[in-house]
Amino acid sequence: MMNKYIKSLEYSLLFSHQLFIKDILLMKRERNHQYPFSFGECFDESVMRVYRVDIQQEYYPIHQIIALSTIIKSVEIYIMNIQEAKTIRLADYLQSLGYSPVKQQGKSLWYKSPFREETEASFKVNTELNQWYDFGTGKGGNIIALAQELYGSDYVPYLLGKIAEQAPHVRPVSFSFRQQASEPSFQHLEVRELTHPALLRYLRERGINTALAQAECKELHFVHNGKPYFAIGFPNVAGGYEVRNRFFKGCIAPKDISHIRQSGEPREKCLVFEGMTDYLSFLTLRMKNCPTMPNLDGQDYVILNSVSNVCKAIDVLHGYERIHCLLDNDEAGRNAYWELAGEFAGRIRDFSHNYNGHKDLNDYLCGKRQNLTVNPPPRAIVKPKKKGLGL
Repeated sequence: MMNKYIKSLEYSLLFSHQLFIKDILLMKRERNHQYPFSFGECFDESVMRVYRVDIQQEYYPIHQIIALSTIIKSVEIYIMNIQEAKTIRLADYLQSLGYSPVKQQGKSLWYKSPFREETEASFKVNTELNQWYDFGTGKGGNIIALAQELYGSDYVPYLLGKIAEQAPHVRPVSFSFRQQASEPSFQHLEVRELTHPALLRYLRERGINTALAQAECKELHFVHNGKPYFAIGFPNVAGGYEVRNRFFKGCIAPKDISHIRQSGEPREKCLVFEGMTDYLSFLTLRMKNCPTMPNLDGQDYVILNSVSNVCKAIDVLHGYERIHCLLDNDEAGRNAYWELAGEFAGRIRDFSHNYNGHKDLNDYLCGKRQNLTVNPPPRAIVKPKKKGLGL
């Protein structure tokens, strides 16, 4: 008998269509300190599909490897990696799960979101890039990112297993619609300086200093569903815009955070807001309370543009020593704060108590109080050093 041992790989945590319970128990009984496995018993099943999750090194005597080779011929091992998963068309994968598009616009298929109940389609799949984007959450990506949302996990091997499990049911599909729009929902976008009287009047009604808003925002003109519109546009870091006017609140994709960095020396402090109106309200309040020395450029600013963008803000906030949050006084705002606090413990502060009793900074600016039916759980309280917001 040969004494040499061969280094092998043991595939652990195997997900199979047929569980080899009997043989696994036999192998466990036959373990000893000298040999990790015994292959005295052969597998009964002829076909098994398995997916690799973890790998550990084992050393087997060569005579056991020879015995194993006669067994492995009847075992089909299927390992799906990330690149293989990405070759699956998202439209085909969604169809296999029971989700069909409701309309098509050019290279985009529109679905009612698989993440929630809704009446209007807000989930888009770009068939050319094989990428998805959900306008309700501000999230998007490839099939792995989709699986993360569908199956509620960030563990990639598990997600690959779920995708591979569904793969046999994925079939190429084509769609036909009675009315197909071949153009994007926002067309003929024109970016101008913010001067339209109706938009400036809307800002004044919200209590916002129009001169400050004109320095931060743009005036957008575009065609939406065949009709011309104009609105205030607040740019984000990805080239998209948050869009506001008296009758419309939305975004021109891609949706992302806005990051305002001051020129000169890098700032140590960054203020975090939930939306553009909160940011403009802060600038207005600071100018109103300290007209001779507002110190608007003493810190940088991050505007989430949606609480679903917290993870995107984390990346840019790592460069700051002090982070001050002025988020909404509601459950979404509290959850966003605690998510950030878990990442930046010791250098993050919550200033929402400065406008307690108001939903957000703009309500505080306009003197609009909110009747809270449930007392919110307390967050870290920081007493202001001076009159105003204490920032």
